[in-house]
Amino acid sequence: MTATASITPAGTGVRPRNRILELAQSYGAAAVLLLICAITAVFSPAFASTGNLSAIITAACFMGLITVGQSFVLISGGIDLSVGSMVGLGTVLAAIAAPAGLLPALLAPVIAGALVGLVNGLLIGKARMAPFIVTLSALLAVKGLAVALAASSLTIDPASSFNTIANGSVLGINNLIWILILAFAAAGIVLNRTRFGSTIFALGGNEEAAKMLGVDVARVKTLVYVISGSLAGLAGALLASRLSAGVATLGAGYELRSIAAAVIGGVLLTGGVGTMLGALCGVLLLSVIDNVINQIGTLNAYYQDSITGLFLVLAVVVQSTLTRKRRS
Repeated sequence: MTATASITPAGTGVRPRNRILELAQSYGAAAVLLLICAITAVFSPAFASTGNLSAIITAACFMGLITVGQSFVLISGGIDLSVGSMVGLGTVLAAIAAPAGLLPALLAPVIAGALVGLVNGLLIGKARMAPFIVTLSALLAVKGLAVALAASSLTIDPASSFNTIANGSVLGINNLIWILILAFAAAGIVLNRTRFGSTIFALGGNEEAAKMLGVDVARVKTLVYVISGSLAGLAGALLASRLSAGVATLGAGYELRSIAAAVIGGVLLTGGVGTMLGALCGVLLLSVIDNVINQIGTLNAYYQDSITGLFLVLAVVVQSTLTRKRRS
């Protein structure tokens, strides 16, 4: 969602061209995802099996939740490097709270994530500190807290009702898939159908102009970081439910992969542009790549990061080119 105003002479075709470029920027990841899936299915029929596709989407849930929050932050013009550590802390808090019941095990990580996001948002929005420095500091602080709470992994009773969240199913579909769909659908509605969503785009597009329009910049920045932290905490809780364990280091690298997924999906690092459908396609694309590498078996797992980096570079180059052409 972008708001641009221009005076274009009739017959120049600039507006139709801009519309085409906007669609390419928003849905390019979807086209690449479909292409890769089609090619892989031809050479490996097992890839297109119901079980494998379900596994791909299920595995994407944790990164998907983090990417939703990261996309909100990126579209607003910020960045959140603390989400990976928050996932690790979330698994630890969930494991600690699990004996008290399902609700405490879910709420503890979410509340902790919201508090971390609140601190990040206040420092960035109110104190006007740089998002990179604030969230990098939070990454280190949260990581240290997680390690202090669990020097080693904490196990969760496999028979616990908490474990049924990530391992159960509804209508034959894993609960994590339903959660992923619900998260992106809700985020899409918020971004495109609410005043709050409009202010996020306005803030990322031009902060000074947003101020002139009456946007409470500090409030919006604080809220997007609270959303990001809460979703990272929820991802940690679900990951603990899936693995029946809390491990402080489980979220290592998630902050970079969430940024990569969002950017590959068409979210601009400079803010103001992005869609939830594109971000979802970015998440699924990375999950498909991981799945294909695992199926090949002869490739080292480090190729996953290499290929992710390649896609990220290509996405940034393509986005920069499309943005430049739209403004010309």
